[in-house]
Amino acid sequence: MADEILTSAEAMEAAALPDAHAVHCDPCTPPTPEQVPLPQSVAKKPVADKSPAEWAYERIILYIKNFEESLDAEHEIAMGFTGSDAGVMRIEGMGFFAPDILTFYGADQSGTKSQLIQHVSQLTVTLRALPKQVPDQPANRIGFRLAADLGGEDAAG
Repeated sequence: MADEILTSAEAMEAAALPDAHAVHCDPCTPPTPEQVPLPQSVAKKPVADKSPAEWAYERIILYIKNFEESLDAEHEIAMGFTGSDAGVMRIEGMGFFAPDILTFYGADQSGTKSQLIQHVSQLTVTLRALPKQVPDQPANRIGFRLAADLGGEDAAG
């Protein structure tokens, strides 16, 4: 297959489409971001034209949105830190600074304002479900807002 000759259009399309795959123990598991086509808002710009930070940002949004879709009304998304004793941060915002920095905004379990600034080469994110912070309010869903910000997707959720 490596010796296959491609037209210019096929080569450009192949460069724009990421290689992704996932297998789950339960074949009935809802599809994960690796198993579905990229949203048009993400696919419209070729991967080769994105900075590492932008490309990581877009894919993490897909994972966050997918994770939130599996949560019940009593839980919100948080991020666990690996290799550190910093604990868990409730995700309240996310950004990137090209070419190589991602930023996560939020609060720890005690409510202390937190921000993680991370180089894409050091990126390790553990998504966690925490009981919602305000019991009598709807759970916050940052993934839907982030996906809407990518363009063309509904922010409801």
